[in-house]
Order: sequence, then structure tokens, then C-alpha cells
Amino acid sequence: MNKPGTARKSSVSSMTNARRFDVSQAVAMTDLQALADIEPHLHENLNALFGAQKLSARLCLMQFTNRSVALFGLADYIGSDVADTLLQQADRKGYRLAQPSRYVVDPGGLVVLARYASSASAPGLLQEALPSTDWASTRQSRSALTDIFQDLLVWGVRHGASDIHINPRQPEGTTINSGQVCFTVQGRYVCPQVFHHLDRATLLAMLAVIWMDVQGGNGAVFDPTIEQQGRLLRQVDNQPILLRWASLAADDGPSICLRLLDRHLQQQHQSLGTLGYRAAQITLIERAMLSEGGAIIFAGRVGSGKSTTLASLIASLPRHRKVITLEDPVEYHIPGAIQNSVVRTLDVSESNAYAAKLRTLKRSAMHDVLLGEIRDRDTGQAFMDLAGSGVNVYTTLHAPSAPAIPHRLASDFIGVPIDFLLTPGSLQLLVYQTLIPTLCAHCALSVNHLQQGGLRADGRQMPGAYWSRWLTALGEGYQIDGASLRIRNPQGCRHCQRPGLEPLAGYGARTVVAELIEPTLQTDFLTAIQHNQTRQWQRDQQQQRLAAGLEATGLWHSIMDEAVLKALQGEIDPRDIERYVLPFDALWSLSGGHAGQGRD
Repeated sequence: MNKPGTARKSSVSSMTNARRFDVSQAVAMTDLQALADIEPHLHENLNALFGAQKLSARLCLMQFTNRSVALFGLADYIGSDVADTLLQQADRKGYRLAQPSRYVVDPGGLVVLARYASSASAPGLLQEALPSTDWASTRQSRSALTDIFQDLLVWGVRHGASDIHINPRQPEGTTINSGQVCFTVQGRYVCPQVFHHLDRATLLAMLAVIWMDVQGGNGAVFDPTIEQQGRLLRQVDNQPILLRWASLAADDGPSICLRLLDRHLQQQHQSLGTLGYRAAQITLIERAMLSEGGAIIFAGRVGSGKSTTLASLIASLPRHRKVITLEDPVEYHIPGAIQNSVVRTLDVSESNAYAAKLRTLKRSAMHDVLLGEIRDRDTGQAFMDLAGSGVNVYTTLHAPSAPAIPHRLASDFIGVPIDFLLTPGSLQLLVYQTLIPTLCAHCALSVNHLQQGGLRADGRQMPGAYWSRWLTALGEGYQIDGASLRIRNPQGCRHCQRPGLEPLAGYGARTVVAELIEPTLQTDFLTAIQHNQTRQWQRDQQQQRLAAGLEATGLWHSIMDEAVLKALQGEIDPRDIERYVLPFDALWSLSGGHAGQGRD
């Protein structure tokens, strides 16, 4: 066991004048058990007392139960000038420096020490708080842990993942040392076998190391017991990748979601047509962008591609327009735009900082503003200030449909008055979009294969008789001939099969499906907003569309209409419409029709 002495340096100058500390002289704490066994026992973390909270990811000044102090840190930092300074400060304040006074710990151990705040009062409390020995088994070096993370990132980027999910879990009442690494690929949650060997201890240590590089994060160290957010920049194949970190403190361990944003590829910004918008929709969007003032709002679920579409629009603006963005944080590099990251929490001072940024922004004489996401009263106020000042505002919102956007803005959470939304020109364009996987063009099957039975959107196997009724209802409801419909081949082919992504066999990429409302031209919609009748407006529009047929012009197309059009063109499996948009039975109910009723 290590037994720190009580000898104190005679003066600060003796430490200052000494040669640089030899890192090899520091005592190596090989695991958490060594920390638990140290005598005298560790008693208190002094970083907060010395104003060194931000160093906690690298160095922790600890006091023993005999009141002496020593420094615990990563090997790369224990001999640094910062370490010297921290010990000098302790010496000046009258603390006795233990002998030895420096210890090297691994990232997992440092997380435990950093979390052990100055609230401890009983000797040996840290030993009782030490986690189970599964942490103690983690002895990888920082570089090895970084390499593991890089492997996860490379796999995600090369397989087109939008998110990495890291779930180090320990079910309550057990000693199970489990870990899980999954990815969101084309909207599906997949857990590749190749990462099944990573256990909880390794994942927690890895996350502790990676958190050191997180920018704008709440907390100096990774803390599995609280929610944390931040961002970090990495490279894959020489391309910059921005990751948004969001951790959830679940009952059986933390769950971390890392959103992957390929900043380099976004410099090329795909066209709206490539994303999946139809020519008629692109014409409508371009017309809305010509008008001075007012807002173009994109709504959709999390991961529906709103930010990607918005960045493509902003990138297409002519260079003679001054474009400023206000984002939390900046996701994609937009050539020519003046981009600002404003990372906000519930802290009042940060809310005030956001308001100050907005005041400066309004004096910047810009033409166009990208206003990140509208999600609370601060961003709702920013939306009103900017949209009412005559500039073009591009923004996103979480809402279940395009007709629901005004009511979401007017909700108690955001607080934009209905009267403001009814002001002519305030709302230029409302868009709701989702992403649906496209079929592999090489192996997609005829819809007639469903006569042999097939999986429903909820994963249930249904017999051929069910699908016969389903297709009849779809044809009658939309007055279409479903013979051209195609479905996914679950076996896939050499063009769509990928190791580790077997659930995605038969699929290609993903395409945008969207509904658009232009309030300036659809004045009956503004009337519906005024009288709180947007649901009835939507029902009336859907009835007209179903009665006139999909090919009729001059009528509003819902997102269901747009999805069915793509299915008729053989782009998507009609069963995926029910998964990603709306079950057809719900559509018939909304329109007041009877098609599809009575199906099993």
C-alpha cells in the first residue's frame, strides 16, 4: 500500500527553483482498487477550493484523512507547469504536501476523483463510494481508448450513420459488466456484432477520455450521473466530422448519443432535387425565397433532415446578400455566411447573453438570418424580432405537420402571438418533411409478392389475404392502380448488402418526403389559424385531394400524398409510408372516408 508522509516543503522557492519534476517518480495507481487501498485514505477533492474545476479532467488536488495533500493526474499532465503551480498554491496556503505528492491515475480513476466533491465529511467516504471492480479492470492507456472511439466513429461515418449510441449499463442489483454500441443508419437502430466485445468498463473509461476534448460542455469531467451536452471535432478519412454529445443519466447507467455531422461534405450542399423535393415543390420554395422579409420554417421529427435542407437553402443564396446564422451550435459550414454558435442552458446569465447577441445581430444590416431551432421563449422572441424587422428568417421547429406549425409557435412553450403570425408576410412558407428509405433499384420486388404474406410496419408477419385487402383499400382510397408499386427485398443483393447492416438489406439511401403550405397564397389557411380550425382545414383539403386524385393540380398535397406519389414511382416501399408518415387507416379516418375499414 502507498503511505503518504506528512513532510512539508520548507518553502515555495525550494519548489520553484527545483528542476522540472521527473514523471517517472510519480506513483502509478494501476486501478481503482489501488485508490481504495491507499493509506491514509483519500478524504476530499480540493479543486473547487483552488478554483481549478476546469482542470478536473486532467488533474485533481486531493486531501488525505491526515490533512496532507497530493496531486492525482493523467501521465501527460502530472509533471506539467500547471501541476507545479497547483502544488505551489497549496504550499502557500499552508497545506502539508504528502510524500510522495504526485500520483498518476488512468481516466476512469480521475473521473471518480473529480466527482468526489468537497461535500465529503466522513473519513474514508471515498472508499465507500468507489464503484464496483468492473471499473478497476479498465487499464487501457488514453491512446488506446482514443483509438477505440476512433474505430466507432470511422465505422459510423463509412456506413452513413447519423448517430452513435453508447450505452454502458449495469442493471440494478446485478454485477453485470455490459456495454452496447449502436448506430442510427437510415433511421434504423442497429448494433453491429463487431463492437459487442466492448464492455461497460471500457466504454466508461473511453467516454471519460473523449469528454476531455468536448467544447461547450457542462462539467469539467464526464459524469455518468447527470445529463451533459457539448460538441467535439474529429476527422475521418481527412474530413472534419462534428459530433454533438448528449448524455442521458438512465437508471442502469448513462446513455450517450453522438450526432454525426460531416462538415466537409456539407460544403458541397446537395440540391433540393437531390434531397428528394419534387420540381413543383422546388419552384414554390424558390418563389418564397424571392420575397423580402418573413419566415421560411422547416418542421419535422428529430433526425428528419431539417438542418441539412436549411443549410442547402442558405448556401444557394446569392453572394450579394449578407447572411448571418445564430445556431446552437453551428452544425454545417455554409460558404459566405457569418456563423455564430450560441450554446444555451437554463442558466439566466446565458439567457441574457443570448438576448445581447440578438440585439447586436439586429444592428448588423443583414439580408438573411438562419435562426437554428425555435424551441422556447428566448428563440420565440428572437423569431418575432427578426421576422418583424424585414429580414428573411430561415429556421426549424419540432411540429407534427406543416398545418401545426403556427399552433406550435403560439404554444405556451414558445409564446409567439397568433396576431403576429396572421400579419401579412410574416409566414412565407411552412414545410414539414421526413426521411424515408429508398428501395434498392437492383433487387426491389413487385408488390405482388405480398400475396404470399409479408411483414407489416410494426414487424408483424401478415398473411396474403391481409395484404390483398390492404392493397385494395389503398387503390380505392387514392384511385390508383397499384401494379407499379414495389417492395423491399429483405434478402438484398450485392448492391445493398453490407456487413453488420443486415436489417437494411434491400434499401438504398433515404429521400425527403415533404408537404408545403404558402400562407400568402393560401389565405383560407390563415383564416383557419385565426379561428383555430387548422385541423378542419387539413381534413377539407385531404377530402378534396382524395376526390380529385393525385394528379389533379391546384390543390394542396399532404405529406401522405407526396409519399404515395414516390411509392407509385417505385422509389419507396408503401409499407414504409405507414412507418414513417401515417397508417393508411388513420388517413381514411381523417378524410371521413371508409376505405380500408374492417381490415384485420
